[in-house]
Amino acid sequence: QVQLQESGPGLVKPSQTLSLTCTVSGGSITTNYYYWSWIRQPPGKGLEWMGAIPYSGSTYYSPSLKSRTSISRDTSKNQFTLQLSSVTPEDTAVYYCARGTVVGGVYNYDYWGQGTQVTVSS
Repeated sequence: QVQLQESGPGLVKPSQTLSLTCTVSGGSITTNYYYWSWIRQPPGKGLEWMGAIPYSGSTYYSPSLKSRTSISRDTSKNQFTLQLSSVTPEDTAVYYCARGTVVGGVYNYDYWGQGTQVTVSS
């Protein structure tokens, strides 16, 4: 059974960089053909896809967040990391990591982390 666990600070100050790590167990992040994504849900809003790093190690980002987002991985630790720079209170959300596949340009997720609340506030 694949398990994903998000970790990182729950409180970030405005203008700082938010950093979260997703630790994966029960499966390798380099296994064909999985995509490892970051998704967030602001309070009272829907899910927002932020970006993904697939098995190949390349990266894909949401156009609206691309200038502030970086996703990387550490294959030795079976982890992938999200960095979101210049955060504002609008970045307050529950952040999830998830595993999925892409079929016809559509992501299909089968495993999710439990989510971690990140609040941006001074």
